[in-house]
Amino acid sequence: MLNQFLPSAIARFEQYKLLAEKAIHQINEEQLFVCISSESNSIAMLVQHLHGNMLSRWTDFLTTDGEKDWRQRDAEFEAVIKTKTELLEKWEAGWACLFDTLKSLNENDLQKIITIRNEKHTVMDAIHRQMMHYAYHVGQMVLLAKALSNEQFKSLSIPKNQSKNFNERMLGK
Repeated sequence: MLNQFLPSAIARFEQYKLLAEKAIHQINEEQLFVCISSESNSIAMLVQHLHGNMLSRWTDFLTTDGEKDWRQRDAEFEAVIKTKTELLEKWEAGWACLFDTLKSLNENDLQKIITIRNEKHTVMDAIHRQMMHYAYHVGQMVLLAKALSNEQFKSLSIPKNQSKNFNERMLGK
C-alpha cells in the first residue's frame, strides 16, 4: 500500500493544480487582483501565498524545518504580483518545487520524521497536511473565479442540475 502512496499523492496534487488553472483561465487579468472585501485575498495573493508556502515546505524537505527563516509569510498577503505573467511564473515555480521533491522521495522516506515550525510529522502526514492546505486555497480560488465571472463561468465539476445526466454518462447508460 505504501508503494502506491506517492504516485497517488502526486496525482492528487496535479488535479488540484489543474483545477485552479482552469478557474484562473476563466477570468480576465484584472479580476486576478480583486479582493471582494477588506479581509479577503485576491487570487493573486493566494498564488503568492501558495508559492511562498511551497518553496518553504518543499525546499530541503527531509533535512530542514518546513518554515524557512527566509520566508516572509505576511508579505504573501500583500499586493506584490502585478501581472498575470508574473502570477503564472510564481505558480509554476511553487508547483515545480513540490513535484521535484515528491518525485525524489521513495516509500522508505514516508515514515521519516520532518518538522514544520518545529512540530514533528511523518513525511506521509506532512504530505497530507500540505495537500489539504492547498486544496483549501484552490477552493477559494475557484469560488473567487466563479463569483467574478458569474454566468460565464464553466463548471469545473458537475454543472448545476446535471447530476443525473453526468451519472448516466459515467455509468454508460
